Amino acid sequence: MSFEPFLAFFLIRYLRKSLKTFSPDPQWNRILTISMYCVVALFILDIIFHIEPVTIWIWHISLLFIAWLTFNQPKFSNTRNVIYAVLPLVILSTGTDLVKAIRISLYNNLHTYFGFGFAVAITWMFAMLIRSNKQQKALEKERKKTQEKEERNKFIAAQKDQLEILVAARTAELTKQKEELQHAIADLKATQTQLIQSEKMASLGELTAGIAHEIQNPLNFVNNFSEVNTELIEELKTEIKAGNIEEVILIANDIKDNEQKINHHGKRADAIVKGMLQHSRTTTGQKEPTDINALVDEYLRLSYHGLRAKDKSFNAIMLTYFDETLEKINVIPQDLGRVVLNLFTNAFYSLKEKQLLDLENYRPTVSVSTKVLKPAIKGMIVEIRIRDNGVGIPKEVLDKIFQPFFTTKPTGQGTGLGLSLSFDIITKGHGGKMEVETKEGEYAEFIIQLPK
Repeated sequence: MSFEPFLAFFLIRYLRKSLKTFSPDPQWNRILTISMYCVVALFILDIIFHIEPVTIWIWHISLLFIAWLTFNQPKFSNTRNVIYAVLPLVILSTGTDLVKAIRISLYNNLHTYFGFGFAVAITWMFAMLIRSNKQQKALEKERKKTQEKEERNKFIAAQKDQLEILVAARTAELTKQKEELQHAIADLKATQTQLIQSEKMASLGELTAGIAHEIQNPLNFVNNFSEVNTELIEELKTEIKAGNIEEVILIANDIKDNEQKINHHGKRADAIVKGMLQHSRTTTGQKEPTDINALVDEYLRLSYHGLRAKDKSFNAIMLTYFDETLEKINVIPQDLGRVVLNLFTNAFYSLKEKQLLDLENYRPTVSVSTKVLKPAIKGMIVEIRIRDNGVGIPKEVLDKIFQPFFTTKPTGQGTGLGLSLSFDIITKGHGGKMEVETKEGEYAEFIIQLPK
């Protein structure tokens, strides 16, 4: 029994397996499958009918054809190591049978050499098969790595596509949320503008009573001096008729003095009205030279008289310590007026709250001072201090007082925007600083610093 049928079956099966593993091809797979069946059928026929002289050359041709096919077909390049392993044995077997068929005597003479050649070819075959098996395992391992890498890349690509879909959906959602937020911000800005206007009108309401009181004094003076001048003019006429020139001159001087007083108090009333109008209108944001002492003093008295108009029983001591060397500085007068008015209103409210405690020897006092500071580096700074000896500010809320809508007043008595807006006006509108020093139950002092 020859080894060629087994070798042919092994090689065809190996080619088929390699084809499936490395480069699947249905057509070649069918050809190799049919070839395997043909090898088996021919082998069975040989056993039954003993046609070995014919089949032996079929096996030789088949093996040589398989070797040729392997080297000429790129699909079977992975099996070439196995062909290298069996090729010496195939060539030697074919050559031996060829010599035996041509000249038997020559074969008999070379029989020993052929035996040695078969031993070497078989040794070579097993050595190469072992080496090929190792290489095949390495190739298989590499193939699996490549396959895993490809699968991983496919998975990553699929994940990437899915993430892109999620990102697109999220982007659309965020865009929608952004638009909604923009609408909400626009609504909030509109609401903020309304609240600021509401706060401004509330402070204007605080001013109204004080203005009424303040404007009454110059008007009374104007009325009184006007009546006196009317009487003096009648006397003047009488003295002119009598020819008393000296009396006429004296009366004319009195009339002149009274007119100057009328003019002074008229201007005083005009300044109060202008101040009220300036406070009520929308700020232009333009800074202009302003007498800080006069502005602070004006709003101190207006705030106090406004509170007195609501509560006649309330009295307080007002102390002013103005730096007379302070020149006019560039500020936005409407805005700064709102700040100091808010601080004075809060100070008098604190005094009233403490007065309700009915403390012995308590004297409600509000003091205000102005001063020019001269730091070595930053340049000149104007400082305004407004202090009251009221209830003070609790320590636990001290860090919240400049927050919007925070208030310690009962519901309905404050919007919580006064100090917040004042802080923004000083820090953002004027580039200054606003701080507070306080001791609960004793005092509160607000400190404003403005760059000169």
